[in-house]
Parts: sequence; C-alpha cells; structure tokens
Amino acid sequence: MALATSPEPQVEETIISMGPQHPSTHGVLRLVLTLEGEVITKADPDVGYLHRGFEKFCENRTYAQITPYCDRLDYVAAFAMSLTHVLACERLAGIEPPPRASYLRVIFAELQRIASHLVWLGCQGLDLGAWSLFLYTFRERELIMDLFESYCGARLTYHAVRIGGMPFDLPEGWIERARAFLKIMPERLKEYDALFTGNRIFVARMKGVGMLSREQAISVGCSGPVLRGSGVAFDRRKSEPYCAYDQLDFEVAVEEGCDSLARYLVRLEEMRQSLRIIEQALDRLPEGPLMAKVPRVFKPPAGEAFVRTEAPRGDFGVYLVSDGSTKPVRVRFHSPCFRNVAALPYLLKGWKMADVVAILGTLDIVLGEIDR
Repeated sequence: MALATSPEPQVEETIISMGPQHPSTHGVLRLVLTLEGEVITKADPDVGYLHRGFEKFCENRTYAQITPYCDRLDYVAAFAMSLTHVLACERLAGIEPPPRASYLRVIFAELQRIASHLVWLGCQGLDLGAWSLFLYTFRERELIMDLFESYCGARLTYHAVRIGGMPFDLPEGWIERARAFLKIMPERLKEYDALFTGNRIFVARMKGVGMLSREQAISVGCSGPVLRGSGVAFDRRKSEPYCAYDQLDFEVAVEEGCDSLARYLVRLEEMRQSLRIIEQALDRLPEGPLMAKVPRVFKPPAGEAFVRTEAPRGDFGVYLVSDGSTKPVRVRFHSPCFRNVAALPYLLKGWKMADVVAILGTLDIVLGEIDR
C-alpha cells in the first residue's frame, strides 16, 4: 500500500504598497510590490504625487524668470538644472558666453556633482544602517555649500547662473578656499572607501544585488551612474561637450558589475574625476568679462532648441520653443530620474523585501525632477 504524501505548501501572492510616505523611497514615490512569501515577483513604480504642472507654469514666465524655478526641479543638484535651461536659451538666441563664464560654470557644476553624490552616499549608508557615514559625507558637503554661499548667498537653490554668462565674479579668497577643499577631499574619499567598500556587511548587501544588464539599461533609457554602472561608458560631457568640458582632461567612470555595488563605485569614481576637472578649471581660469551682450528684454527669435547636459543623476534636457516673444510657447524637461525609475521592475524582481531599500537607493532619484 502506497504511503500518502503531504500536499505541497501553497505560497500565497501578496500585494503591498511601499510608500508614498515611506522615508526610504527618497520622496513621494509609491511602489506596488507583488510578493510570493518574501520574494518580489513584480514591482510597479507609481509616480505623480508631487506633480506641480511645472512645464505649463514655465510657459507663463519669461525666460529669465524660469531660471530660478529650475533650481526646484532636482533641488539636490540645483545648479545643473538652471545651467541646462540657460544653455538652451543661449542656443535659441545664438549667444556665446565669455570663456571665463564657461569655466566658472564647469567649476560650479562639478562642485554640485560632488555635493549631490555626497548626499546620495550618506543617505545610502543611512538606509543600510551606517549612520556614521551619513555624518561624514555631510561634513564635506557643508564645505561645498560654504563655497556656493560665499558666491551667491544661497546653499540649496542658488540662481547662480544667467542667460549670457555668470552674474558675479569670484569673491576674494574663494579660489584659495576651493583649493583647500580639493586638497582634503581625496583623503575623505579614501575614508568613505574604507568604511563602505571594505565593509563585509555592505558588500553582502550590494554585490550581485539589483542586477541591471547593459541591454536592460539601454532599453528603458537609463543614463548617468545607473547606465555607467551597467558597463555603458556614455557621458554627455564627452559625447556632446558644453561649457569648457572639451578643453579639460577627465575619464568617464564606468563599471561592468551591473549591480548595486557597481553603481556605488561609479559615483565614488565620479567624485574623484570631478576633483580633477575642478583643479584643471581653476588652473586655466581665463581673465575677461563674465557676461555676453544680452538685450535687457530677452526675446529670442522664433524657433526651437534642445540642450542636454550630464547632470549628477544623468542625461538632463531642456526643450524650448520660441515664437519671438518674451515667453516660451513650449517648455519640456527630459528627466533622467524618470527613466531610471523605469528600471525598477528589472532591478527588484526576484529579490526580497529587505533588498528593496538598498536597490532603490542606488538609483538616487529625486521626485521633484520626476513629477515636475
């Protein structure tokens, strides 16, 4: 007589909502997760909770009035947002900023990149329980904020760039303070490296976790450190140089790991390359005017312009359509975070709930840019 066999245990499918109030979603993002036990079988990002109608709002402002509002898109990398808008305005009107202004733009853009990556690194550490790294990274970020504040009086949203150039020259002693920062920062990066890369717990949470292949990253339109962490060496500063990037020597940070650890290593290397760029720009900073000749009432000729730059989170673009008046007819923003968040279904599938926070953090999203 055959022995009776017990039935296979049935795993129930559960759908849970993570966010939009969850602190580790780094903004008002909602993730609809389908689970079998603890394993994620499907992940759907749900955005739109912060939507402000920003593009339509800009169509009712003059070109110059739009600039400070761009700082509120990705507020962690405000200078990169307003710089891209200004470059689009200049292309629309055929304005060439002076060389000194272009070099200053590079310096501030790279300082902003380091500051943005420091926020990401500190928050990633916080998400994984490494409280001390959060304090360390913000210690260095304060030095960068001091440099921005001494230049334009602001520490988060700066309005530090203008159509045609830069509003102010560097204050007395600014270059010396910037060089002092460049001197201490490499050692601080080694400190982060030892705290994180040399930490077995951190490596176990990141290595081989949240895989995103080269083909998947390209198919959903990823850019920035997310794309370069999947082995694609694409950087707007190299492919379509703007400002003075074509006159400076630096390498594109890229990793072949395609996992969460690779995205971390890319950002760490990007900070090293940014220090290299800033040092060169300070050494070669030309003398001369800061502003091109721009009419007091800015009315670009009828036409359209699309400019893309390498923001800290990826390929950020501004599209403007002019009818010859003081206000644009159409304004559209190409958001890298919006496309990077589309990779979450690939990144999260097959991993456990405990991995969601670690994987999501490596995208470094800012919802103000996604929802606009």
